[in-house]
Amino acid sequence: MKPTLIVLAAGMGSRYGGLKQLDGLGPNGETIMDYSIFDAIRGGFGKLVFVIRKTFEQDFREKIISKYESHIPVEVVFQDLDNLPEGFTCPEGREKPWGTNHAVLMGKDVIKEPFAVINADDFYGRDSFEVLGKALTEMAGKENDYCMIGYRVGNTLSESGSVARGVCETNEEGYLTGVVERTAIEKIDGEIQFTDENGDTIILDENTPVSMNMWGFTPDYFNYSEAAFVEFLKNNMDNLKSEFFIPLVVNELITTGKATVKVLDTTSKWFGVTYAADRQGVVDKIQALVDAGEYPEKLF
Repeated sequence: MKPTLIVLAAGMGSRYGGLKQLDGLGPNGETIMDYSIFDAIRGGFGKLVFVIRKTFEQDFREKIISKYESHIPVEVVFQDLDNLPEGFTCPEGREKPWGTNHAVLMGKDVIKEPFAVINADDFYGRDSFEVLGKALTEMAGKENDYCMIGYRVGNTLSESGSVARGVCETNEEGYLTGVVERTAIEKIDGEIQFTDENGDTIILDENTPVSMNMWGFTPDYFNYSEAAFVEFLKNNMDNLKSEFFIPLVVNELITTGKATVKVLDTTSKWFGVTYAADRQGVVDKIQALVDAGEYPEKLF
C-alpha cells in the first residue's frame, strides 16, 4: 500500500500577502506545491489529500487540482473553524484557524494508510520525499512508530533575515526527544546562531536537525490527536489566537512514552518564501535545479 501525502493549504501567508500557494515561481509558472507533488509521486506516494478552506474550493479545484488528477488520486478536505469535537462551539470573534494539527485531523476519514504531512508553500526537495516515502512504506501496519524529516539547519536559512526553527533534540538511536522552537536563527560571521531565553548566544552546528513540518505518521495518530484536541480546547477555548500545533501533540506522545519519532536525515535544501524579498531567490534556486536536470522544464 502506497503512502498518502497530506498538503496543508488552508493557511494564507499573512507575512507575504495573497495566496502564496498559487504564486508561480517555476519556469512555466509552477507553484512550490507543484514541485512537492512531482517529488512525492516519484518518491512512491499514491494519493494526495489537500486541506483547504471551503471558501477557497472552486479556485483551488480549477487552478490546482485539475493539474494533478490525471497523475495521482486526489481528495479534498476542509479545515473550518466550526469543525470541532462534540460539545464545543467556536467562540465569537475567532478568525484564526485552529492550527496545523487540527488541519491534519481533517484527513481522518479519507486516510487509512501511513501518511506524510507537509506545508503547501515550502520547498522540501527531491531527497526528502524519497527518504520519507521509503520510511512510510516500511511503516505499513505499525502503530505508535512515527518519523519526521530533520533538515540540517544550514540548509534552511534565509538570506533576507533571521528565521524561526524547531530545533530537534535526539537520543543516540536518532529518535526525537524534543523540539524546541528557536526564533531569530541566522548566520553571522560564518556561524549559525541564536539567542536563548537567558540572553546567551548559542552556536548551532550546521548539521543540527530542525523540523520544517515534514512528518510521517500511521493512522493511529488521528486517535491521539482527537483526544489531545479535546484537552487543548478545554484549556484554550477563550484564547482567540491559540493554535493546536503538530509538535504539541508529538512532544506529549514522546515524553509520555506512547510513541516514538525517528528523525530522518536528508541532503535536501529547504527553502520558502518567508519574506517577500525571498521570492526572487526562490525563482533562481528552482531555475538552477531545472538547469541541473533535477526537474523537467515543465512538470505537469
